[in-house]
Amino acid sequence: MKITSLDQTSKTIMGMEGVKDVFKQVPLSKEDGAPNFVFRVFSVEPGGHTPYHQHPFEHLNYVIEGKGAVISENQEEHPIKKGDFALMLPNEIHQYKNKSEKDQFVMICAVPKEYE
Repeated sequence: MKITSLDQTSKTIMGMEGVKDVFKQVPLSKEDGAPNFVFRVFSVEPGGHTPYHQHPFEHLNYVIEGKGAVISENQEEHPIKKGDFALMLPNEIHQYKNKSEKDQFVMICAVPKEYE
């Protein structure tokens, strides 16, 4: 068993292409003995966004703070806010954007352990 909190988890800025003002934390990972999934937390600053991307695995998201939008493959914006869940299927093109001018957009992202 492992119990931890987000404030005990190191935070790194994401430096990959297409990212703007996004920080990542990994409070539960394969290094902790997780047999299947990794929990990551992304904090997106006002006006920031993840890359417009796809990958060969599903991921499950839960918004814990703020409001934003998920951009789909056809460039359509889908509003998302605190308390909402989102499922991205394998190879589904997507992007998360913070739509606030002053508040962070924070979400939990669960992925198979092999992809973290």
